[in-house]
Amino acid sequence: MQMTVQQFFKTFKDDKTCLDHLFNARFGQYHECPKCDRVAKWYPLKSERAYSCQWCGHHIHPTVGTPFEKSRTSLQSWFYAIYLFTTTRHGVSAKELQRQLGVTYKTAWRMGHEIRKHMADVDGENMLSGVVEIDETYVGGKRPGKRGRGAAGKTIVFGMMERNGDVMTKIVPNVRKVTLQSEIIENVEKGATVHTDELHAYKGLDQKGYEHDTVNHGAKQYVDGDCHVNGIEGYWRNLKAGINGTHIHVSGKHLDKYAKEFEYRFNRRNRPDTMLPELLTKFSPT
Repeated sequence: MQMTVQQFFKTFKDDKTCLDHLFNARFGQYHECPKCDRVAKWYPLKSERAYSCQWCGHHIHPTVGTPFEKSRTSLQSWFYAIYLFTTTRHGVSAKELQRQLGVTYKTAWRMGHEIRKHMADVDGENMLSGVVEIDETYVGGKRPGKRGRGAAGKTIVFGMMERNGDVMTKIVPNVRKVTLQSEIIENVEKGATVHTDELHAYKGLDQKGYEHDTVNHGAKQYVDGDCHVNGIEGYWRNLKAGINGTHIHVSGKHLDKYAKEFEYRFNRRNRPDTMLPELLTKFSPT
């Protein structure tokens, strides 16, 4: 069960508690000092976000290598912003962060993007296997007509989803065969069964080490036995609903961050209670 707001503020009651959490998650007492090579007890400093080695006085800064590094915003506000990202289906806008945290819009916007990048780092990109649904969609801009796959101003998002498993998305420059198949080869294990629609760019996957089945959407065929891409198409609907409902508009320049944010939450849809602890304990090595 996910943490309630009341439980959150009871657990992370002030900045000191948040800094202690970071230190313990990343280092912990009796961490070997990188300067004197001795197992040490570490003491918090009042003047900065750091802990000092009992032997040589070397400082460890728990926020280095985290989204909070070099930020003057309180750690409790950062933690609460991450909490908000993990307790909503469609994300948090910069305006909402501004209202909730009492920071400037510029600060809220930066915080949101740093959290999205952190979600992408924690999620990682493991190879997909088994049955993998593959599709592409267009986000943003306006399509001038009902027909065709392209439109000016739109950004192409390419998706690969394990049947009943994880999804992986990529921003791609076009839907050419070399572009899409390179992404598939890099991220889907050979021997997997891939399901696609009839787009020409997918032709020849059966010669690249995959079992390739297709449905012909142009002929209004959406399911052929076990073959379909309904899972990934449902994901596209949720992604677009989230972007349109929460953010109204996302530029192509930053769409990759938003796509990875939705990807992170989707991949933990069956264990949402793990998101906050995970995001507050997994950081790049210092």
